[in-house]
Amino acid sequence: MAIEVRLPTVLRAAASGQANVFAEGETIGEILKSLMDSYPGLGSQVLSPDGSLHRFVNVYLNDDDVRYLDKLDTKVAEGDVVSILPAVAGGSL
Repeated sequence: MAIEVRLPTVLRAAASGQANVFAEGETIGEILKSLMDSYPGLGSQVLSPDGSLHRFVNVYLNDDDVRYLDKLDTKVAEGDVVSILPAVAGGSL
């Protein structure tokens, strides 16, 4: 099943400038693998060498952070939307 994946501006160059792409799979891990197969430049920006999510990348299934669900094993369903967002930190008062 094809799932919509929303990409932040910083990752769009690796996906031919697209803000929304579609990837196949039944879990977040399968979706990300499908995405990396289609857009290899995204791989090192989203996943660590050991295959886990980079610490500074957040992945959401609809509005839920997958780190608080089943991580890469989180199931997806038709109509779901996956959003990849860079973590934002820092600042000063």
